[in-house]
Amino acid sequence: MVSVNLGVLHYVLDHIYCTILHRTKIGTPFFSKGWGGTNLELLERMVNQLFPNAASLAWPPAVIKPAWKTKWETNNACLKEGSFVTPCEEELVRALPPESRTARVAFLVPKYVPAEKMACVVHLAGTGDHTFERRLRLGAPLLKQNIATMVLESPYYGNRRPRMQRGSKLLCVSDLLLLGKATIDESRSLLHWLEAEAGFSKTGICGLSMGGVHAAMVGALHPTPVATLPFLAPHSAVVPFCEGLYQHVTAWDALKEDASHPLAKCNGEVTLEQVKEKLRSVLSLTDVTKFPVPKDPNAVIFVAATDDGYIPKHSVLELQKAWPGSEVRWVTGGHVSSFFLHGDAFRKAIVDGLNRLSWRKTSP
Repeated sequence: MVSVNLGVLHYVLDHIYCTILHRTKIGTPFFSKGWGGTNLELLERMVNQLFPNAASLAWPPAVIKPAWKTKWETNNACLKEGSFVTPCEEELVRALPPESRTARVAFLVPKYVPAEKMACVVHLAGTGDHTFERRLRLGAPLLKQNIATMVLESPYYGNRRPRMQRGSKLLCVSDLLLLGKATIDESRSLLHWLEAEAGFSKTGICGLSMGGVHAAMVGALHPTPVATLPFLAPHSAVVPFCEGLYQHVTAWDALKEDASHPLAKCNGEVTLEQVKEKLRSVLSLTDVTKFPVPKDPNAVIFVAATDDGYIPKHSVLELQKAWPGSEVRWVTGGHVSSFFLHGDAFRKAIVDGLNRLSWRKTSP
């Protein structure tokens, strides 16, 4: 009886958090400026370019050259911050706001350990994670096990946030898709840099919530085995925005108004139901179950919460079903509480995922 009540408490906490943070009148809703353009056909074409088939993705990806600056160092560790020009193709670079065109990373690494004897995991941001600190705190204890942490600042977040955007509330639907595509491209280039330039023998990709979706995509597209660790993540952006709590903080009126001309028929008015179905159609392109199975699904570990008010259990299980051999681990809690209470479970998943990989052979 107690466990049931605790489960309900975690679930209700997610709803309260969403109400306080997103559903008050203080801030703007998601997509308050509409779709990102009145020509919906152009938007759909862009979306299809953002998430191409895996076969069309060349390897190696665009080469990056991070410029590093040491922030601090101790006897055992060093933290550097770096920046590089986003490696997206030119059309997408032009679509990104100027503030988002330069990527920023934090790199926490053990000292005096050869790279070929270390692993490194790239940590991607969840919704609302505008700084490096939370993910650095997650990765810092792993230094003792010779696991380095690379933290990527998302486009549209932190120093890369457009001037007109308030907090995490993306102004247009296209911003969500551009954020995802840029994150994927930058992560793929970072993994290649870690393997080919820095010399790490094992690599991984992880993320919380939205970052977990992107981590799953990157892991699926990587040409060699990589530890893939989505935490508290749905299988698609459809889940939070069309079925979950974010549907209550989406600017449906703005989307309806912006869609009126391209969606309306000669003698009909666009309905809210049509707009919702259109958003579902656009965001379904982020469905990770349509991505390839990672090269080593045994190194894929999902960590999900038992009473998540944002991500229903069926969403996690859909992805596990699509990737036979992957593992789901459950932690007791909701979406918000699990962020704060289950860092050890996330770290254990990182360690176990990396341990399931073979060490890459290095050139003599």
